[in-house]
Amino acid sequence: MITLKEALTKSNEELDQLRVEMETQAKEGGLNAYIDFSSSGAGVPILIKDNIQVKDWSVTAGSEILQGYVAPYNATVIDNLHAKGFAAFGRANMDEFAMGSTTESSYYGVTKNPHDINRVPGGSSGGSAAAVAGGIAIAALGSDTGGSIRQPAAYCGCVGMKPTYGRVSRFGLGAYASSLDQIGPITQNVEDAAILYDAIASHDPKDSTSSDLPLESIVANLNPNRKLTIAVIDNYITEASEAIQEAYANTVKLLESLGHTIIHRAMTNTKYDIATYYIVATAEAATNLARYDGIRYGKRIEGGNLEETFRNTRAQFGDEVKRRILLGNFVLSAGYYDAYYKKAQKVRHLIRDEFNKIFDEADLILSPVAPTVAPEIGSIHDPLEMYKSDMYTIAVNLAGLPALSLPVGQDDAGMPIGLQLIGKAFDEQAVFDGALGLEQAIKNNK
Repeated sequence: MITLKEALTKSNEELDQLRVEMETQAKEGGLNAYIDFSSSGAGVPILIKDNIQVKDWSVTAGSEILQGYVAPYNATVIDNLHAKGFAAFGRANMDEFAMGSTTESSYYGVTKNPHDINRVPGGSSGGSAAAVAGGIAIAALGSDTGGSIRQPAAYCGCVGMKPTYGRVSRFGLGAYASSLDQIGPITQNVEDAAILYDAIASHDPKDSTSSDLPLESIVANLNPNRKLTIAVIDNYITEASEAIQEAYANTVKLLESLGHTIIHRAMTNTKYDIATYYIVATAEAATNLARYDGIRYGKRIEGGNLEETFRNTRAQFGDEVKRRILLGNFVLSAGYYDAYYKKAQKVRHLIRDEFNKIFDEADLILSPVAPTVAPEIGSIHDPLEMYKSDMYTIAVNLAGLPALSLPVGQDDAGMPIGLQLIGKAFDEQAVFDGALGLEQAIKNNK
């Protein structure tokens, strides 16, 4: 598959032919990464996660309850893409309402990892990552609530980038947890991620959380030779598998050899991150998903009265979505609000302060993305085990920081290992500079 940078030089006729080839390969590949092959017109084709509105497309967030819904407008990121010579092409499979880490909760069935079709591609943006890694999409958009871009990118061996909260408009993104969600690129390499990030980042008056801080082109200022101070979180790595620990140690050595300054720091145990995230995220999810009642839109299941209609319609939610709605309503209930939700918000503030303290000394933080490589399909039966796969990514969302996952190696079975570079709020340039330099060094060392 040609890169995004190369695709920008192609004629419309060549891009039309490329769309045909992508569709053919996707249908024959058996990854179940694409849900359908809708197209928004001429331009470089970008695969779109199924929770981002594209006008006149069916958009279902991987759920039965939204079957039949057709988007009446474009998300701001789609308008931004069209303005920059890109075109939305195809909807990517995903965990239902972005709730999951494996893409197994999708109404359309599980997506498969192109490196081993018996393994998951990660989630919730598993379709986006599998398509890019499998060579059936040039690049894709995903959304990241607690690692849903970075984790599938790491599992599939491609690049996934979560921008600073507020840097990319959320208008037109199906909300899971509104204070955590961010749209971002999944690409074949770091430079392509910078190109796609530049295309979608903007201030948006339609999004009240959108930042109006000045924007400069990342691609125009990329500097892989920039020397940075990078913090290594020693206590994080002890919870990862042996293969992840080895890749992490090798990457630290490589960064030192490139002239970066490495400092060693510690952070709060990840169990507090997990608890805080799943209280905040499920509380916001329960509120956001209350709108899916069969009255305003979506697939309505009639009952004998209004209450039965509500019950029948909302019964279409999958088990994981129901689980998170129940948990969210519990932590927001009168008897438990102070004990859980209010306390989680205080811990969230402490997590942000902890990051800021490290960034007083460092430009970037190097961290694992997941504690293991991609697990086998159907191997995770306990929801708590699935939640733990996000242990290294969720703190970034709680603090609203930018982070980029890139492949740094493989385990003995040939499965990709990804690490992430985390940056200061609104300092995407440092993240991309550090990631590009690391990517080039890894390629030169092969």
